[in-house]
Amino acid sequence: MTLEIRTDDLSGEATRALIAAHLDAMHAQTPPESVHALGIERLRHPDITVWSAWHGDDLAGVGALQRREGEHGEVKSMRVAPAHLRRGVARALLRHIEAQAAAMGLVRLQLETGSGPDFAAARALYLSEGFTSCGPFAAYTDDPLSAYFSKDLAR
Repeated sequence: MTLEIRTDDLSGEATRALIAAHLDAMHAQTPPESVHALGIERLRHPDITVWSAWHGDDLAGVGALQRREGEHGEVKSMRVAPAHLRRGVARALLRHIEAQAAAMGLVRLQLETGSGPDFAAARALYLSEGFTSCGPFAAYTDDPLSAYFSKDLAR
C-alpha cells in the first residue's frame, strides 16, 4: 500500500474523528486512571508533532512525537483506521516518527501502551522495530495496565 505521511494540523474532520475514536477505545478498554492517550487540544502542545498517513483521500492512521527533556522523545497517539488494519500503516508511521526524531537530534524514543490482550499487536510491533521493555519514564508510574518501551536512535 502506498501511503503519504504528512504533518497534520489537527483541523481536518477525518483526523479529529480518528483521534476521538482512539480516545473512546482507550476508555472502553482501560480504567480512566490508566488512560494516557491525548485528545486534540493536548496534541496541539508546541512540543508535539502529529502526522497522518493517507492512502489516496482516505485517512489510514495517525501518530505523534512529543519532545521530552534533553534529547528524548515519546511516541504518542498511534492509531490506525479500522479499514487499514494489518496493512503496514502503523509500521510506516512508527518508522516515519523515528526518522523525524533522529533528524531533530533526539537520541532516544520511549512510549507507553497497554499491557492487556487488546494491545498485543501494538507491543509486537514495537518489539519488532527494535524497542525494548523498560520501566516508567517521565511522569508515568508503575502501572500493571501499562507497558513501557524504549529505543536508542542511531546517530
